[in-house]
Amino acid sequence: MATDSEEDDDWTKYADAGYASSYDPWADMVPADEIEDDEFEDDFDEFEDNDLSVREIPRCPAPGGIEHAIRIGTCNHCLGRIAGVRIAGDPLDIVGDRVRSQALERDPELTVNEGVDCCPFCEDLFSDLDIISNRIIASVEGVEFSKAQLGIHFSKAHVAAEEVLRATLAATGSRPLKASLSEVVQSTISEKLSTIQWVKERPEVMILFDTLTLGVNADVRALFLYGRYRKLARGVPQTRWPCRACRGRDGGCESCEGTGQQYPNSIQSLVCEPMVEFVNANSDAFHGMGREDIDVRCLGEGRPFVAELKSPRLRSIDFEKLTKTINKSAKDLIEIQGLRFSNRAEVARIKETKAEKSYTIRFSCEHSLSDDEISKRILSLSGQVLEQQTPQRVAHRRADKIRKRKVISIENVQIEDNEIEFDVRCESGTYVKELVHSDEGRTNPSVAAVLETDCEVILLDVKDIHAD
Repeated sequence: MATDSEEDDDWTKYADAGYASSYDPWADMVPADEIEDDEFEDDFDEFEDNDLSVREIPRCPAPGGIEHAIRIGTCNHCLGRIAGVRIAGDPLDIVGDRVRSQALERDPELTVNEGVDCCPFCEDLFSDLDIISNRIIASVEGVEFSKAQLGIHFSKAHVAAEEVLRATLAATGSRPLKASLSEVVQSTISEKLSTIQWVKERPEVMILFDTLTLGVNADVRALFLYGRYRKLARGVPQTRWPCRACRGRDGGCESCEGTGQQYPNSIQSLVCEPMVEFVNANSDAFHGMGREDIDVRCLGEGRPFVAELKSPRLRSIDFEKLTKTINKSAKDLIEIQGLRFSNRAEVARIKETKAEKSYTIRFSCEHSLSDDEISKRILSLSGQVLEQQTPQRVAHRRADKIRKRKVISIENVQIEDNEIEFDVRCESGTYVKELVHSDEGRTNPSVAAVLETDCEVILLDVKDIHAD
């Protein structure tokens, strides 16, 4: 702790290496009248305004900031967005022109600096609005749509430079170049295409404009159509099946007669090809709520599906006419019903839906049981939970594991000598053929097990799909 004598020490004793007696803090002061008026004038004569690093340019909307923006060549559109004086609804170029006129009234000699080639903010993109809009309109010529989304691509260097310039000169809250250019381009196109509606979600056309090359890429989004199909004939796969010999190469081979397909028809080709032609699309994809085997019919109300038509040029559809066209061309093979517009979200719903299904199955077996005993034993499987190891017929494409599936109900058992038929309703994913013949014991319990004999499936039909 300091003593009283230490607190009373004169601080000047330590101000000049301890020489208190010779230290005078006022020694270097001179009378004011001894300073010459022009003593410092020559020190600043050599500096121009632009060389003063200590001189800060004020941000807009200060007059000094606006004047500097004009000097460096800022265009009316960019001047309108950085000035901070925009009235809601006024176009950027009108605001910029008004700001420029007011600045010229304050300083009639205000001009753009020599050597300025383009607007430092947008690099004169706003002056190319007609070129940009015409190129975008040309890219979607002949395409029927009403909802569009615009994306604009800038180089990283341009974005970074504009951000720095806007952060130092523009008014607080000024809009970025990308958002402003997008808004003006959309407005310009809307004046020429009055039917267009700009959206942020689910566009029918996605337009991407590149500011570096002024190139345009128009992505026509897929059209989705929902419906149900009834498969009336056996031997028709659900989707296109590439030829095993040529693997579906262009031109095919002798084995597939040049089609590139293992089977001449599929549900996909019968449904989608007329649709592709109807809307002038580039290609298609087919999404079904599960699938039946190639030798299985699908009856009742049919199986739900969504047809994806890629890059369609038309979107107005007469569903009744399209349905008749498909059913006529696919007569005795398939028929469809319930066509309507759909979307990608419904594709996911269809794929994920685990709908119960009803089947009619017919099989043959050698037995010595009475009809009543056969019926009793088969009906005993109603309500049972099956343990089904992956069938041998699909083991090459599916994981080998045991799946548990419930038999909801069995009814309508009909017996004709050695041929037996019944209706069964079961959970999604049940291997119904294996329910009958057991797949060498890989499905348990099974009809073959309760009848204590080998069973051979004759036919299987999907009676109904309990969905929607």
